[in-house]
Amino acid sequence: MPAGVQPVLRFRNPLNGVVVWEDKVKGRIEIANSELDDLVIARPDGTPTYNFCVVVDDIDMRITHVIRGDDHVNNTPRQIHIFRALGHEPPVYAHLPTVLNEQGEKMSKRHGAKPVTWYRDEGFLPEAMVNYLARLGWSHGDDEIFSRAQFLDWFDLDHLGRSAAQFDEAKLRWVNAQHLKSMDDAALAPLVAAQLQRRGITADGRLPALCGLFKDRCDTTVALADWLRPYYADVTPQPEDLAKHVTDAVRPAIASFAERLRTIDWSAEAIAAALKQTLAEHGLKMPQLAMPVRVLVMGTPQTPSVDAMLALHRREKVLASLLNV
Repeated sequence: MPAGVQPVLRFRNPLNGVVVWEDKVKGRIEIANSELDDLVIARPDGTPTYNFCVVVDDIDMRITHVIRGDDHVNNTPRQIHIFRALGHEPPVYAHLPTVLNEQGEKMSKRHGAKPVTWYRDEGFLPEAMVNYLARLGWSHGDDEIFSRAQFLDWFDLDHLGRSAAQFDEAKLRWVNAQHLKSMDDAALAPLVAAQLQRRGITADGRLPALCGLFKDRCDTTVALADWLRPYYADVTPQPEDLAKHVTDAVRPAIASFAERLRTIDWSAEAIAAALKQTLAEHGLKMPQLAMPVRVLVMGTPQTPSVDAMLALHRREKVLASLLNV
């Protein structure tokens, strides 16, 4: 040994022949042994290196399948040799393509990757995240939306994608919206309550029904919480909405509608009847009265049906909004 040089331990690689494996994503791969060096398996201080460690760990853990990124393909022939030198057959390998960002670059902290907690805080559902991420590199026919239970039942290595998928936040939001729509209102309510709490709002027993009424309009629980805020906080309509919809011509009808709301049973059916009576009394069409009512009560001219929207409000709050025009 040359003076002053600390030795390392190397794996003596075969000089001839090839390493062959059937990759579950890339198909048959052959690497000539002449292209492989005698890799270091222990450093001068005796600590083992990655390629040696993972093989020992896989043997110890009885790993049958190694599914990893395709940046590990170059490690695989070396690890196969070590497996066989230790008297074990290598596991099944599947090397998945790298996920790219929306610009077609490899995702990283600098290029589009975000912490998983960001998606939680921005109102993405766990089921939707699993659905979308699974679909990036795998398919089950044309099924775009599936539950975690379905994914576990359907998944196999034969339908993994061979080309790099591109992360698309717009598509993720669409997937999240589908899961939001199908989610049970009672299960959805605590997630929305947490979003409202971050705005300093404490929800109440109306929340499941509110989620059911508005969730079809939303792609995240953040968007849903934004819709429900007027039920728990004061509303300030935009001046342009007031000018457009709350005109002098419609103010008498708003006042009449408010007076009818004072005495009726507080239900969607009774509110719908009061609305129809007011329209007939003033010779108006539904949008002419519904739009200003929405603006005054919810701060926007676009909401679900007026009767269902008002029924989940407190009567006194609705009257205050309609009479203080």
